[in-house]
Amino acid sequence: MKKVFLLALALIAFNFASAQEEGSSTASGQTAKGKWLIEANTGFGGAHTADTGIRFMSQGDVSSWNIGLDGGYFIMDDLALKAGLGYGAFDNGTTDTNTFSYKIGAKYYVISKIPVSLDYTGSSTKDAVEDPSYLGFGAGYAIFLGENVSIEPGLRYNLSLNDDFTEDGLFRINIGFALHF
Repeated sequence: MKKVFLLALALIAFNFASAQEEGSSTASGQTAKGKWLIEANTGFGGAHTADTGIRFMSQGDVSSWNIGLDGGYFIMDDLALKAGLGYGAFDNGTTDTNTFSYKIGAKYYVISKIPVSLDYTGSSTKDAVEDPSYLGFGAGYAIFLGENVSIEPGLRYNLSLNDDFTEDGLFRINIGFALHF
């Protein structure tokens, strides 16, 4: 897992070093102070019960799905404070569990193109002995498709904060879709 995480950091560093942005102005103002951000993320590479993204997985009798959104407000150019909510379910044929997830954090757009995020994510599951919580780190690249839309492929690592729930962290590849207004 450490090798994968180091590879992800190396790719992010390469992406940052090869970015060809001149000047310090934001990309058409999408990340300017006072703007709002609404995003939906899809995640590949593992699912966890504290998720504010969109996913569906099914294998044999086991299925799991989640739907959620994140929103944010740019308190200064390129820096947004964010919050997210999600709802999902897990069914393995004998157990059917519903989960409510929440997220709070910040997202900074380096040179207005490279989103880097830090957040706390947790969930609440009815009748669960332990609920998970994670410290998430993410980075990617924002591809702006006009004044109000961006696609943000990226990498994310969720570090487990609750050893009673799980000691394992989770590495994911995300594709985010964002509205800026």
